[in-house]
Amino acid sequence: MDVLLTVPVLVAIVGLVLIISTVKQVPQGYNWTVENFGRYTRTLTPGLHFIMPIYQKIGRKMNMMETVLDVPQQEVITKDNATVSCDAIVFIQVVDAVAAAYEVNNLHNAIQNLALTNMRTVVGSMDLDEVLSNRDEINARLLAVVDAATNPWGVKVTRIEIADLSPPADITEAMARQMKAERLKRAEILTAEGEKQSAILKAEGMKQSQILEAEGRREAAFRDAEARERQAEAEAKATAMVSEAIARGDVNAINYFLGQAYVKAFEKLASSNQQKTVIIPAEFSSIIGTIEGIRGLTGAAQDAQARGGAVPPTRG
Repeated sequence: MDVLLTVPVLVAIVGLVLIISTVKQVPQGYNWTVENFGRYTRTLTPGLHFIMPIYQKIGRKMNMMETVLDVPQQEVITKDNATVSCDAIVFIQVVDAVAAAYEVNNLHNAIQNLALTNMRTVVGSMDLDEVLSNRDEINARLLAVVDAATNPWGVKVTRIEIADLSPPADITEAMARQMKAERLKRAEILTAEGEKQSAILKAEGMKQSQILEAEGRREAAFRDAEARERQAEAEAKATAMVSEAIARGDVNAINYFLGQAYVKAFEKLASSNQQKTVIIPAEFSSIIGTIEGIRGLTGAAQDAQARGGAVPPTRG
């Protein structure tokens, strides 16, 4: 009785094991390889698949999603014999599951070591200043080399990023002093440039002011000369007219010159600093007569000039 019950149970267990061995469900983002007695035959993509039990089995379960690998930190000697600590991050994606499964053993470890050795090569071929300032160039060179090396393994290296570049403490301190000195130099240069521009602007302003002042003086001198020229012309015309009047025997013309001299002498006498009291001479009335004569002569000259004729003679 117990034997009869045991046989169906065993059959059910064997059937369940066969079903589990036959039916395979591949998750999204993975590819599984199928082997017949250890030899690769086909690749299972995401979904439900059936294989033959006993002589077929699942070989490698390859992750087809993009994966991030950390490259450990290492000390690298640059071209100018400076030591730099650097590490990196590598982004990879398996594009050929068969090549990634059977062309290399321990894929992730192989890529990490490949990135380590090439990072030494790339960084070691550059000076310290180039290493610190050309991180993008280092990333591009590493990506080109590592991607070409991993291509036969069915792996695509999408990106390589240098995570950290740390020079020694003494070099870092020297770089800080250099940066401070450079900034002080720039500040002094900017200050000197500002003072230079200020001096130039002040000189330009002074020059423009002097030019304008000189132009003003020239214009004033020109105006003064013009006024003196007109005054001289007027005096010359008056003298000519008086001379003509004297030639005709006009007494007022003679009185004109005598009165002019008399007035100038009296003006000097009145404006003297030593003179506190002005004494008017008894002949002051003759000055009035002289002025009247001058007025008459001047009026006659103006009338003659207006008519365009000769000055009429006047009697004393």
